[in-house]
Amino acid sequence: MKRSEINNAIDEAILFFNQMQFRLPVWSFWSLSDWKQNEDRCRDIFNNQLGWDLTDFGRGDFKSEGLLLFTIRNGNPDHNDKTYAEKIMIVEENQVTPMHFHWSKMEDIINRGGGNLIMQLFSSDENEDVGKEDIEVSIDGIKRIIKPGDTISLHPGESITLYQGLYHKFYGEPGKGKVLVGEVSAVNDDHHDNRFREPVGRFPGIDEDVMPKYLLVGDYEKFI
Repeated sequence: MKRSEINNAIDEAILFFNQMQFRLPVWSFWSLSDWKQNEDRCRDIFNNQLGWDLTDFGRGDFKSEGLLLFTIRNGNPDHNDKTYAEKIMIVEENQVTPMHFHWSKMEDIINRGGGNLIMQLFSSDENEDVGKEDIEVSIDGIKRIIKPGDTISLHPGESITLYQGLYHKFYGEPGKGKVLVGEVSAVNDDHHDNRFREPVGRFPGIDEDVMPKYLLVGDYEKFI
């Protein structure tokens, strides 16, 4: 992705967060010079990979297959005892996050507002392929059984619990607008705990056509 594309996507995200009255930490707007001036006080941010995260999954078409995230809080077994994480995400209409599961992380995905979030689910088998059995899921604490590959529509205020090994793919329902999506989970490790059904690039390759306006979690070591 071009850095200019990333800068523009985050500018648009900030407008949507403000529209939805969701407030980010003050450092989410820091310039590169701000980061350098405060570097010694920001070890938790760097170690726990907090902040802006944006990916096109290596597909080269962010609007069709991509995701914008902001990690608000997270633990790190090597640095602290925090056992939980929280993210806020923006999912556009028909913008797909590819089918994947987590080996370690259990999470709740919450529609915080905007449009509807469509989620397709499969169990996984012993070979880590999609399973063929029915799936029991919990929607806001209410159990239901669905067929493999069925979709669930999460309307604003609704949430689903995703257990380890449960394949999920999601996107915004067309015609309903972009979706503000929350995630509350165990400690998040996007470097080692994502099993995508088809190989993808979790973090984008970046063409530095302009300077970064905002730093991504993958930029801290590069620029600070």
